[in-house]
Order: sequence, then C-alpha cells, then structure tokens
Amino acid sequence: MQTHRFPGRGIVHAALFALCAGNVLAADKSGQEVVEQVCVACHGPGKDGAPRIGDVGEWTQHAKNGLGRLAEHAISGLGKMPAHGGQASLSDLELSRAIAYMVSSGNAAEPTKPYASPRTINPEQLVQEHCVKCHGPGLDGAPRMDDFSAWKPRLQTGVDALVRSSIAGHKAMPSRAGLSALSDVDMRDAVTYLLVQSAVISAR
Repeated sequence: MQTHRFPGRGIVHAALFALCAGNVLAADKSGQEVVEQVCVACHGPGKDGAPRIGDVGEWTQHAKNGLGRLAEHAISGLGKMPAHGGQASLSDLELSRAIAYMVSSGNAAEPTKPYASPRTINPEQLVQEHCVKCHGPGLDGAPRMDDFSAWKPRLQTGVDALVRSSIAGHKAMPSRAGLSALSDVDMRDAVTYLLVQSAVISAR
C-alpha cells in the first residue's frame, strides 16, 4: 500500500496541538474590583436608569430573565450602557463577577465561568473583515496570516495567552480588535481561525 506524505502536515498538527493544549482562560479582577473601578460610575448614582448598587429591589427586577441575559447586555451594551462597560479589555468572566457582586450586594460567591459569552459573528467573517487588515500585511509587527513561523514564538505561552492579548490589546493592537461588543468566545474563535489558517497556508 502506498503511503502519501504531505510536507506541511507537521505544521498543521503543531497548530492543532497548541490549540488543544491551552488552559482555561483566567480573569484577573474580582467582581468588587470591576464594580469599584468601572461600574460604580453609573450604577452608583443610578445614572440613565441603571440599577443602583445596593438596591436589591431594582436588581431583582433586572435579573428576572436570568443572569445570563444581564451578562449578554453587559457584553454587547444596552441603551446608554456601552459594551463591556466601556472597558473592552474586561473579560466576560470579569463582567459576570461584577454582575454577581451587584445583584447580591457583595454576598454571592464569585462565578468561575461567565454567565454568558455569546458567539456573535462567524470567525471567518471577523478575520476577513477586520483582523486581516493587520495580520494580512503584518502591520506594526503583527504575525502574518500566511506565516505560521511568526506565530510559533507566541504559542510558547499557550493559546489562552494569545486570546487574552486579543481581548486586552497588545502594542498597536486595540482591545477586541477595536470592536468592544465582541465576546471572549468571538475572540477565541478568531484566534483559532487565524492559527489554523496560518498553518494550512504555510503547509502548502
């Protein structure tokens, strides 16, 4: 039986292994920290109808459709509330922790997973319409989409570190590619698509 060898197969396998080897994405800030640094500006005085911190009745009314729905609103923005509270570098888990803190007046345990992190856009569409602007030509040192060797050093700390950088922003790259309503899942999907496509293109 004849064995067919594909010279770029090792590159693709390396990319897939890196994607599977990452740890769970961790958030740094507690709910109280996020509330005190970000949310209190509006939820303290109840600006523009925002439920006030410490008002259990208001929060009970807003939470009647579930904490997941509150998280979705915090991620994408609602009314005069900007996406991610105007801080695109906050993770969806950090927002969920802030929601838990405000809804319970600081009495709830910190969630270990986001209440919601919706997939809002196809990763291919996101990459082709936005990410490729820098990762296509390698603008400002961005690893090019067609050069897996440029991604390899960045994979030494794991895929989760790349996802975290895409969320927080890194050097010339803005938080969430400048699209603050994107969820953490959207960002992970985009990073995964970039890595796999880079490996496939480089293997040709």
